[in-house]
Amino acid sequence: MHHSNSIIMLAPKERIFETAADLEAWPRFLPHYRYIHYYERGPERNVVKMAAKRDGLPIAWVSEQIIDRQAWQVRFRHLQAWTKGMEVVWTFEEQERGVLVTIVHDLHFRIPALAPLAEPIIGGFFIGPVASRTLAFMKAHLEKP
Repeated sequence: MHHSNSIIMLAPKERIFETAADLEAWPRFLPHYRYIHYYERGPERNVVKMAAKRDGLPIAWVSEQIIDRQAWQVRFRHLQAWTKGMEVVWTFEEQERGVLVTIVHDLHFRIPALAPLAEPIIGGFFIGPVASRTLAFMKAHLEKP
């Protein structure tokens, strides 16, 4: 499964990057996020349980977060459940019209025979809409006067 969501944000790249990296703040401006619990915390690596809603359905996952300031990436690796092994990469590319923020989700299903069934559910129903809302609300938060 490969899924990508992007949006142009009109804010400084550094501010966008640090906002994306600061998971603790997400529930304050992302209304679909229920909570972020830290299991391990550090300046460049965290292990967190993230919980959100998709059209009222509660979802949660445990991830390792890597904050790579040299590469301008925020990366996640899902550690448990159906999405175990999923790699998520946030990138931030300055463009003439703003900063292109992209979230890419890649998952190689552990049971390949189930991939045709699981991909539209995991990618199409959960990941795509949640990532799209995350980007839209982050943009609104960062661009408000």
